[in-house]
Amino acid sequence: MSRPLPRPHRDDLWIAVGGLLGGVLLWALGIHPRPSSDSVVLWQASWAPLVPLAVTAACEPLRRVRPRTGLLIGTAALVLDTVTRGSIVTVVLYTDLVYAAVLYGTPASARRIPWITGMLTVLGGVVPAALLRDPQGLLIGVGVGVIALAPASTGALVRNHRDAAEAARLRAEQTALLAEMDRTQAVTAERARVARELHDMVANHLSAIAIHSTAALSLDDPETSARALTVIRENSVAGLDEMRRLIGLLRDGSGDREPLASPTLDGLGALAEGFRAHGLDVRLDTGHGEVPAPVELAAYRIVQESLTNALKHAADGPVLVGLRQEGGSLWVRVTSPYRPGDRPRAPGSGAGLTGMRERAALLGGRFEAGAEDGVWSVRAELPLSEGDPA
Repeated sequence: MSRPLPRPHRDDLWIAVGGLLGGVLLWALGIHPRPSSDSVVLWQASWAPLVPLAVTAACEPLRRVRPRTGLLIGTAALVLDTVTRGSIVTVVLYTDLVYAAVLYGTPASARRIPWITGMLTVLGGVVPAALLRDPQGLLIGVGVGVIALAPASTGALVRNHRDAAEAARLRAEQTALLAEMDRTQAVTAERARVARELHDMVANHLSAIAIHSTAALSLDDPETSARALTVIRENSVAGLDEMRRLIGLLRDGSGDREPLASPTLDGLGALAEGFRAHGLDVRLDTGHGEVPAPVELAAYRIVQESLTNALKHAADGPVLVGLRQEGGSLWVRVTSPYRPGDRPRAPGSGAGLTGMRERAALLGGRFEAGAEDGVWSVRAELPLSEGDPA
């Protein structure tokens, strides 16, 4: 099935009507570019110029929807106009058809029409001058250039500017889209970072509170309950302090709300001592040199989260924490006794392993966690940045 012809643009209809009325007015006033005595006037009828005028005007509604068809029909009408007394309006309308064919036509038409009209301009000037042996024959080429080459060149220039503007608009849209994607990714990454920090800073305090509150509720021993409540209070205060610092950073990140310095591996001893106070048998085996700050923070948080999980899930027995520096990486390993089927001593969110895996991935490292032969093992390889001291 053939596609229906698109509706002509309203401006093109006005051009057609205006051109037709203007040509009829000039014909009624007897204004013609050629006298009836001219040798090229083969069609002497007084109404003859109206025929190519009407055909050319009828082609104007096609200047946007079918520009090549309009140009071909208009060219035939212009040839017919040359054997009559002619109409200036017909020539003007034809130049507009040439311009529109280049501007609104296919890319192939936009390339070929200026080249063809240029060749016709050269031939129209050189051939008559050579045949007639009269330099005035060059005026024919000038006329062809004015009628065909000039509007074709103008159409090509306008089209190039229009295409350049469209390309610039598309580039601007793509740039805006990429900027929005970057912004979304940055927001997502920042939210994930805040979630990891919030989980790692507060989870161990809340786990200790849950475990000791369970002990206080289940044991009818005033002394034990008092010790448990003391631990609960200490962890509550510490957890609130951490929350207050993090909220302060999110609000303005300045002044007295600025969080304290990031934890370092030198603080693992104090961290282990805190978990020992909760009843966890933590044993440290650290052997490392100076490491970059991002690696140091990631290793500290991985050990902290591993001990928190051990506090909630591990069976009775020692929890071994080992760090060593080897092959351009810092290796972290935390093992704890594990008995399948044991119920956790405190509820968990399930985000701890995900956070540790993300921390290792952000540094280009690896992370593994799983149970084997009654031991739960957490292993992480954290590459050291190039140029940092080892």
